[in-house]
Amino acid sequence: MPKNNETPVVWIVDDDASIRWVLEAALEDKPYEVQAFDSPLIALQHLDEHPPTVVITDVRMPEMDGLTFMEALHEKQPQLPVIIMTAHADLSTAVKSYQSKAFEYLPKPFEVDDAVAFIERAIKKQLSGRPRKTKSKPENKQPLNIIGGAPAMQEVFRILGRVSQLDVTVLVNGETGTGKELVAKALHELSPRAHQPFVALNTAAIPRELLESELFGHEKGAFTGANSQRIGRFEEANGGTLFLDEIGDMPVDLQTRLLRVLNDGSFYRVGGRTPLRSDVRIIAATHQNMEQLVREGKFREDLLYRLNVIRIKVPALRERREDIPLLLHHYLVEEAKTYGLEEKQLSKPVEKYLTELPWPGNVRQLRSLCTWLTIMAPDKVVHMEDLPLELQQQSLPSPSIAGGTDWETPLYQWAENFLAEGKEGLHTAAEPKMERVLIEAAMKASLNHRQKAAVLLGWGRNTLTRKMQALGMTED
Repeated sequence: MPKNNETPVVWIVDDDASIRWVLEAALEDKPYEVQAFDSPLIALQHLDEHPPTVVITDVRMPEMDGLTFMEALHEKQPQLPVIIMTAHADLSTAVKSYQSKAFEYLPKPFEVDDAVAFIERAIKKQLSGRPRKTKSKPENKQPLNIIGGAPAMQEVFRILGRVSQLDVTVLVNGETGTGKELVAKALHELSPRAHQPFVALNTAAIPRELLESELFGHEKGAFTGANSQRIGRFEEANGGTLFLDEIGDMPVDLQTRLLRVLNDGSFYRVGGRTPLRSDVRIIAATHQNMEQLVREGKFREDLLYRLNVIRIKVPALRERREDIPLLLHHYLVEEAKTYGLEEKQLSKPVEKYLTELPWPGNVRQLRSLCTWLTIMAPDKVVHMEDLPLELQQQSLPSPSIAGGTDWETPLYQWAENFLAEGKEGLHTAAEPKMERVLIEAAMKASLNHRQKAAVLLGWGRNTLTRKMQALGMTED
């Protein structure tokens, strides 16, 4: 590590020349010496003669993967901060990166400003002279099978890897059917509480008059029908994790009791006089806009602050279309095992067609389709005519938009599905979805350079930043 009066040295290690060029350009005005390598093996040859202050490296490289490279660096410089980049993120990679003492984990495509901020933070920490805290390497628990490698899932994996060993409260946001409980279970199974109970409660599914008893339990005779003492979910989850699904539907008076428990860890059973304590980690989930509920007076702002320590946004299936073929194959295998039937295979036209559907029910809807196909499809290979009738009908564009461009047809189909479900506020629901798509396209085209993306969109940079924040496209 260089002394405080020496120029910090930044190593960029990636076999992708465009990534090296982008990072070198971003750092050219900084007071650093930058060295770029297309091979980790070549970089290691320079370690003794010209040691780096910080290294930013890709995971997948032909001669040596990034995690092995990091281990080789740490053998000689245990405190060297290494930033891991990857375009092929999965939960195991994210978790292993942090367990292997990565300084930070940066999914591709990334915003250049974020990469520079990570590098500057690592340099500041190195030059401060404070040794990093070291821990014994935790047990490498196998995470739940969260399938996906799409860019929209990479931030989910990064956060899961970052907080897996931390006993911190997490709020999981996402549309119905996206797999919020699966994320909660992964957080539990990757945590030090993994061998303790994981207890789930859907607050929207329990009548108001019973919810308090479900949470905190009750004493015998506390109310009519309370013929015996009952243990609540807080006691049941003692030492483990309590997952509160659809937290946005919790009545306001119960929110007050929940806040009190979160603040001091104690509570009373309904009808009880003896305070009880329970050591639980809270993970909450909702499909609703919590900030909007606060503005409407339906959710306590102080409770939201207490729950929203770390927020994970689980993307809708339409935001991770690259993962649809993987999910279809996975669930077709699972459903065949469940029912003891022949495993179905999708023809190429069916797979392509299903990948392009809107999937308003997300992964839950996709899994239901796989169950239906496993039971109902007559042959091993599934063809278009084997799909349920309601899905076949979606392939027929409305006559009123015949001749429309590619984006108009799926938009019209989405609008029809929205209205068919009896919903209102079509434009209000569609506008943020359209803006998100346009922003993602502009960011990709500009290599995640916000100023250039704003120009492509015809906005100012401040407008782009404001809209990204409103859409939850930036870190909390």
